[in-house]
Amino acid sequence: MNIVHGLINLYIWVLIIAALLSWFPIANPSGGLAATRRVLGAITEPVLRPIRQILPRPRVGGVGVDFSVLVAVILLEVVNRFI
Repeated sequence: MNIVHGLINLYIWVLIIAALLSWFPIANPSGGLAATRRVLGAITEPVLRPIRQILPRPRVGGVGVDFSVLVAVILLEVVNRFI
């Protein structure tokens, strides 16, 4: 079970890192930051997409705020506690 807990914790960190990197603009589309964001997006989108379809995006200052990462982290922490 330690391996499963470790993988869940690793995935939570990947979600957090992907969310933080989304705040930075990409100056060079073929650079390292863009490639990192594409890889992290490919890893995290299968989990975040269903949450985004269910969870509405509240408008704050005319911008939609995405809480899907927060919901995914909470759900993964709950699953991690029960297994």
